[in-house]
Amino acid sequence: MGDQPGDAPPGIDRERATAWIAARVPELRAPCSFTLIAGGHSNLTYAVEDAAGRRWVLRRPPLGQVLATAHDMGREHRIISALAPTDVPVAPVVGYCDDLDVTGAPFYVMDFVDGTVVRDPHVAESLAVATRRRASESLVDVLARIHSVDVSAVGLADLGRHDGYVERQLRRWYGQYQGSKEQSPGLDIAQIDRVHDHLVRHVPAQRGVAIVHGDYRLDNCMLGADGSVAAVLDWEICTLGDPLADVGLLWVYWTDPGTDAALPQASPTAMEGFLRRDDILERYATASGRDLDGIDFYIAFGYWKLTCIIAGVYARYAGGAMGDADAEQVDGFRHMVETLGDLALDAANRVTA
Repeated sequence: MGDQPGDAPPGIDRERATAWIAARVPELRAPCSFTLIAGGHSNLTYAVEDAAGRRWVLRRPPLGQVLATAHDMGREHRIISALAPTDVPVAPVVGYCDDLDVTGAPFYVMDFVDGTVVRDPHVAESLAVATRRRASESLVDVLARIHSVDVSAVGLADLGRHDGYVERQLRRWYGQYQGSKEQSPGLDIAQIDRVHDHLVRHVPAQRGVAIVHGDYRLDNCMLGADGSVAAVLDWEICTLGDPLADVGLLWVYWTDPGTDAALPQASPTAMEGFLRRDDILERYATASGRDLDGIDFYIAFGYWKLTCIIAGVYARYAGGAMGDADAEQVDGFRHMVETLGDLALDAANRVTA
């Protein structure tokens, strides 16, 4: 790969990436600027702007993790492209590149969708009460649409196995947790083991197969001016499986007034205008036609999965993989894991045969 231009962020070869996009967007006017708008250990997202002010978005894997399957750009591009003709709102795709000579990793480019991502209470406060309500309703309705997509008709029937979704997920995330314990020997959260064993004994029969987003929540959607979902983002762990897993996790990420948020980004939904948790479930049941009698299992599974994920984050910080993290950060993640573990256990205790 050529030298990095001074005005390009890490992970981008400005000249080569610009030339690749220009070959697919004839109206592009070089030069392009690239700005990192979402980083960390998820896929990296860059805003791209040409000399005429036109904008796109480029997605690539985290630096140093080019070959990790969790960051499969071709898979993410395939899912969004397949959903484009459906009533699921996704950003239009420009193209996918697997040539590492262009910018050092596979990537794809999509159109820039203008809108708002509600990541914290400050952003939520800027929305009118009626807009918050519309955002809640649209979020649920779009999830029902995702789950109603005919996977064969859109060419995604081979995206993953159709059966045994929850069992596979329990194995996957418990294995991740065991790996985190090896990375950070001080990490031993008894609730994770207890909830895992309880859930394994009470796995419900899977009711149908659908596209499962895997991380569907308010801040993984772009909202239009009226609050409607303009585009669903972050499809990197999407697969086929039990749609109620998405519903349970959305419930976990949702916060009612007077209750503690599972994670900081879940707190905006406690504000006036947003639907309440019970309203979310009722609206989804109506929109999807699905029976939610067994939703307690999926809520407990959502809490448990989130606990395993944050345990991994804690292990990376505690083990020094994140650089010079201060003790307060490390302790904060440890407290978050323990709190989530308690919530997972409380939820699991409501799951009976």
